[in-house]
Amino acid sequence: MSDKVFFFKNDLLLMPESMDDSEFYKGVPQELVKDFENTEIFEIPPLENVSAAVKTVSVLRENALPANWRGIPVRQILSMTSADDPSGFCKNGIIRACHIVQWRQDSVFCGRCGAKNTDVPNDVQRLCPKCGKSEFPRICPAVIVAITDDENRILLAHNDKFKAGLYSLIAGFYEAGETLEKTVVREIREEVNIEVKDILYIKSQPWPFPNSLMIGFRARYLSGTIKPDGVEIKDAKWFTKDNLPELPAEGSLSRFLINRWLAGTLYD
Repeated sequence: MSDKVFFFKNDLLLMPESMDDSEFYKGVPQELVKDFENTEIFEIPPLENVSAAVKTVSVLRENALPANWRGIPVRQILSMTSADDPSGFCKNGIIRACHIVQWRQDSVFCGRCGAKNTDVPNDVQRLCPKCGKSEFPRICPAVIVAITDDENRILLAHNDKFKAGLYSLIAGFYEAGETLEKTVVREIREEVNIEVKDILYIKSQPWPFPNSLMIGFRARYLSGTIKPDGVEIKDAKWFTKDNLPELPAEGSLSRFLINRWLAGTLYD
């Protein structure tokens, strides 16, 4: 991937209209940067087992796309596969690049003194030339939990930000001073008013929308009556395997955990 150039605007991977979605991993010729104004070109260093070096073009948020360009949501790419990238190595590199692109646009100036940051060569780091403050990509941990009960039902909730009919797992951000297990307990209590037990870590997933790390758990229902908070969670209920609502897209950690429950392997 070192000879490829990827164009990003926020969490969109940009492609010429002539390219098919399935070619997301190929990149485009760097010369096409002429189609845009106010862009930044930089190389993201490789990360072992995740990505090769990726040369990237960051298109400023306020820029309108030229008529011959379009954007593919990186969320959509999570569910896409390619015969030329069976391990997902290229896809993971795009996810990494998406996160870093957004961080770079938010870290042009030092958050301590306001001076313009400089880049540290061959590293994903910015340094303030005035006060010396270092800055690295912001990563916000968030838990997501598959909750089941003694009847092997799963708790799914409709978030106020979801489209109509879509239900997913309870999730929320880590707060300073907590353990991740305490975050699980607090978020479930705040959002749906129940208590859980047997909390166990399953898997994590980078989630650059814009800067999260999703940390997946499973837990068993202990006590309480489901009561959505009415602010973030508009509805929540138990579902059986033969009575499911619309679920999150494949490729997301929420869908991975739900699929584990469906396959009977959530507690393996």
